[in-house]
Amino acid sequence: MAPSMISLPARSPHTMTSSNAAPLLGASEVRALAERAGVTPTKKLGQNFVHDANTVRKIVAAAALVEGDHVLEVGPGLGSLTLGLLDAGATVTAIEIDSRLAALLPQTIATHQPGGQCTVIEADAMEVKELPTTPTVLVANLPYNTAVPIVLHLLRTFPTLRRVLVMVQSEVAERLAAHPGSKAYGSPSVKAGWFGRWSVAAPVSRHVFWPIPNVDSLLVAMDATEPPGDEALRKIMDELVTHAFRTRRKMARGALAEYLGSDVVSEVIEKAGLQPTDRGEAWSVEDFVALARVVKAR
Repeated sequence: MAPSMISLPARSPHTMTSSNAAPLLGASEVRALAERAGVTPTKKLGQNFVHDANTVRKIVAAAALVEGDHVLEVGPGLGSLTLGLLDAGATVTAIEIDSRLAALLPQTIATHQPGGQCTVIEADAMEVKELPTTPTVLVANLPYNTAVPIVLHLLRTFPTLRRVLVMVQSEVAERLAAHPGSKAYGSPSVKAGWFGRWSVAAPVSRHVFWPIPNVDSLLVAMDATEPPGDEALRKIMDELVTHAFRTRRKMARGALAEYLGSDVVSEVIEKAGLQPTDRGEAWSVEDFVALARVVKAR
């Protein structure tokens, strides 16, 4: 299905400071909007809607927006976070997979943030390859089962993103921000680490959502850094990472034997300055990049 877009007119002047008086959504408004759209929150789409204005303002502040930023929001839902971003003066492109919510959002914006600059795209974020604006910041409330694939897809597709701030299940946030040797460190940690420095920004109470989820959430942030190589190198690194973490606690020479070749795996690893007896969870992003450079050169 081709993405459908609805644009709202620009607001002027453009500032990045919240008024703290704008009519953001509360619990009663969120439920009323859901009823109006005929939406019953589903686990399949990971629909847990934020209804606390203070939490929204905390997220917007943590996004560290600057003049000229174009915010990409995934899964705006009923618009709680969208309104907070618009209140701060941001230009927003919102991708929503649920057609009912995508149709309702412009009406909500017109009521609560008249003149707010927002383009609503009805699409699956995993299938979006181009946008009408050049996004610089990704801000989103993401379901735990699709959070990592969505974030990685968008970072690969839109290299102009300089910052990411996403609200995800605590376990997912810890994986994205994990360091080598830690229990949470794994494939998502390395693949996301190619794009920048990740850190856990703040906890989010489960009670600010409707319905209340069964898991705790965290805000996790990324500040982009210069990519350590080109797209071809990144793809090789991703393949190495996938194989290295396929079987945890397995030595690298065994985990990578199928990919690199059992007869040369130890030689290739050593040429990258690493030990064949190491385990993948001991290697940093820089280590995997070094190994990818050796593989690419071959």
